[in-house]
Amino acid sequence: MRRSSSARPAATYSPVRGDWKTVKSLFPYLWEFRGRVVLALACLFIAKLANVGVPLVLKEIVDSLDPTKALLALPVFLLLGYGLLRLTSTLFAEFRDLVFAKVAQRSIRNVALKTFRHLHSLSLRFHLERQTGGVSRDVERGTRGIDSLLRFAIFSIIPTLFEMALVSVILIRKYNIWFAVITVGALVTYVTLTVVITEWRTQFRRTMNELDSKANTRAVDSLLNYE
Repeated sequence: MRRSSSARPAATYSPVRGDWKTVKSLFPYLWEFRGRVVLALACLFIAKLANVGVPLVLKEIVDSLDPTKALLALPVFLLLGYGLLRLTSTLFAEFRDLVFAKVAQRSIRNVALKTFRHLHSLSLRFHLERQTGGVSRDVERGTRGIDSLLRFAIFSIIPTLFEMALVSVILIRKYNIWFAVITVGALVTYVTLTVVITEWRTQFRRTMNELDSKANTRAVDSLLNYE
């Protein structure tokens, strides 16, 4: 068995780009399917509106069942409206995933093809280093993460801000401004803690990925160099 090329000095890793810069680099792949992206966002906003309306209708149903009001019949229309809102919220969330599936998969394919062509355009020196296992693992890991990044960029930030604003307006109109302040404060605290903890965990995740790539490089290289 020949000496494994992985015994050579490990290649230095390039500095990790900022999260937003990484997300921004994926936007050109979305532009090709901008119609589907807009339709998916429309489905998402409809689902958000229906989801916000569900507790409001439930409140009216509970209030209408007050025995002091001496109702002769159940609030049938409110029950139907409650069921319709729940169905709308679930249905349009599924429509969103259905519409966006082609966008995500086509973007993954385009990025993978671009990466594959880039690897073929590299110099002979790079290919002689035989880091096949690590490169293949990095490409696989990167393409799997594209779907999560796209959904985070499109379906998490703006819709969440929209829903928070809508709920705050409802709380202010129906109750008191302090209810909205407490709700927004709790959400901001949650987001802040999530970001801090995620950044703390990322360093360990990055180290794990690097070690996993090195291990896969040695495993594949040992098989390729077997004689």
